Amino acid sequence: MLMPKRVKWRKQMRGRMKGKELRGAQISFGEFGLQALEPGWVTARQLEAARRTIVRTMKRRGKVWIRIFPDKPYTQKPPETRMGKGKGNVEYWVSVVKPGRVMFEVAGLPEDIAREALNLARYKFSIKTKVIARHDLGGGEQA
Repeated sequence: MLMPKRVKWRKQMRGRMKGKELRGAQISFGEFGLQALEPGWVTARQLEAARRTIVRTMKRRGKVWIRIFPDKPYTQKPPETRMGKGKGNVEYWVSVVKPGRVMFEVAGLPEDIAREALNLARYKFSIKTKVIARHDLGGGEQA
């Protein structure tokens, strides 16, 4: 599973997820992408489950890009523990996702298979997402 090799601080504060994503909101590498529609935390397990689903549906064709990385530690205190005694231990890693962020991109396969792969990956996340295509964006963005 994805996690940082090392971090400057072992435990982080929760932070706030306000506003829309400004960077990483366009398709940069592939032809089709999976875009977040609401804010939330995406866990490393959810990312790995979605990646496996996409790769399995693609059947060794095309290429996949994962555009987010779980670099925020999620801490939790053990069950049946009294209040106090400091912050809990790091349980898993999450990625902070804002609306508009492109999480996955795929290229090199037919449109119906690409859309099917990304649609199956949508079920793995706890946030609403949509499948977008590079040619749907308009605005003359051709790379």
